[in-house]
Amino acid sequence: MAGAVVSDRIWTVPNLLSMLRLLGVPLFLWLVLGPQADWWALLVLALAGISDWLDGKIARAWNQTSRLGTVLDPLADRLYIFAALLGLVVRDIVPWWLMAILVLRDVLILGALPLLRHFGYGPLPVNFAGKAATLCLLYSFPLLFIAAHASIVADVARIIGWAFALWGTALYWWAGLLYAVQGLRLMAQTRRDEGADRPGIRGGADDSDPAPGPRADRPDPTAPETVDGDPGAVPRGPERPGRTGQGHTGP
Repeated sequence: MAGAVVSDRIWTVPNLLSMLRLLGVPLFLWLVLGPQADWWALLVLALAGISDWLDGKIARAWNQTSRLGTVLDPLADRLYIFAALLGLVVRDIVPWWLMAILVLRDVLILGALPLLRHFGYGPLPVNFAGKAATLCLLYSFPLLFIAAHASIVADVARIIGWAFALWGTALYWWAGLLYAVQGLRLMAQTRRDEGADRPGIRGGADDSDPAPGPRADRPDPTAPETVDGDPGAVPRGPERPGRTGQGHTGP
């Protein structure tokens, strides 16, 4: 939404919805691993998906996009993915290697954050591939839970669920590759900018002068002029932006 403002407010309706969605993660996991009440677990997952869509709509309509929301929203998505994968693996519905592949990608992304911060950047904005991957994975998990029951519907759910899971996994890693390329470009641009700012490179300057550090006023290539409800970059004071927009579906 053009002209949206990212605030520091905590008690907003979208943030409350995100907090409720986070509280549903342990409930979902208990339903899957404890009584194995799959239909109740799927209801919790469905309500989480509805609230994910709703908090983004409210954030845009009521101009309640906040920095806290940019953290809570993707955190809830990742926790639901992890919880669903854990439940599927423990119950031997999906093999452990599927969870390992998805978790490894997130570990690599998290490991790159200190390097980005060293160059003055926060987490990169979510790209379309990441949003599509998360959507595919969240569609696949309910179908795979249904596939664990013996019926014709379960057989159909197994085929569709695995199709979504494999496509989602491929897109998840493709999105990670795009993040890596974008991060490398930003770091290379930062090095070029800092090299051009060194006194020894500019004509007539003394090479003995200390080289300045990263410029706080350098424009950030990831930051849009306006912020909407979709994932993007958000100014964070002197630090370069991180992610923005509640209601996004990606990592």
